[in-house]
Amino acid sequence: MNSKKIGFIGAGNMATAIINGILRQKAEQPENIFVFDLDESKLDLMREKGVGTVSSCKELTEKSDIIVLAVKPQNYDEVLSDVKDAVNEKKVFVTIAAGISIEYVRKGLGTAVAAVRVMPNTPLLLGKGATAMCRSENIQDEDFEKIYQMFALSGEVALLDESQMNAVIAVNGSSPAYIYLFAKAMRDYAVSVGIDADTAMNLICKTFEGSAEMLRSSGDTPDTLIQKVCSKGGTTIEAMNVLRDNNVESIICDAMKACTKRAEELGK
Repeated sequence: MNSKKIGFIGAGNMATAIINGILRQKAEQPENIFVFDLDESKLDLMREKGVGTVSSCKELTEKSDIIVLAVKPQNYDEVLSDVKDAVNEKKVFVTIAAGISIEYVRKGLGTAVAAVRVMPNTPLLLGKGATAMCRSENIQDEDFEKIYQMFALSGEVALLDESQMNAVIAVNGSSPAYIYLFAKAMRDYAVSVGIDADTAMNLICKTFEGSAEMLRSSGDTPDTLIQKVCSKGGTTIEAMNVLRDNNVESIICDAMKACTKRAEELGK
């Protein structure tokens, strides 16, 4: 990475995951990273990493070349208002909140800043993230590459058109929760028939890992992989019949549509 200063407004899980990825890969020196958060205990944790901390959003914006807005969507208006007087044409903003578009950020700042819109997910904390992003038309290639690498250091990155960024939240941003719910149901069933919860969870996690690798590497479609597990007259087909009779695929699609609808509401 080039030596431009990176600032994070907000020091929650996602900011921590990004910063940890940068430091773990030694892609940037800690003194080139700044953080602001209202929670002093979070700033203490950042100081322990050697990361610089500041006393306000405006100070962070003044000191940073790239500003990552790592706050909840509901806090964006306040933050953008606080920093707008510190913005110039050389600053680059990164929005990682659901529903917050590049235009939303520009409107809040009152200027057409260079910006990147990003939708990461929480497995970024383990270096296993899945991130979608898009760029504004006026961002310099070297700045975009730096931001791209910030997320690529902790997982996979896909480039999309901004018109797809609300919909992709349901695909990678929110979707870990669906998988956790499925895992919880599987574990609860295992416990109900006398299988130890930890033993069951180990088997479930390894099954998820292996299934993901089959989807990635086998060359088969999901439908083909399902067919390969479902022997005629066997046990799996009985389970699949129950899932299909209860329209589980439609329920998942409806849930994802609700996720996208909420993203659109947050961006208004």
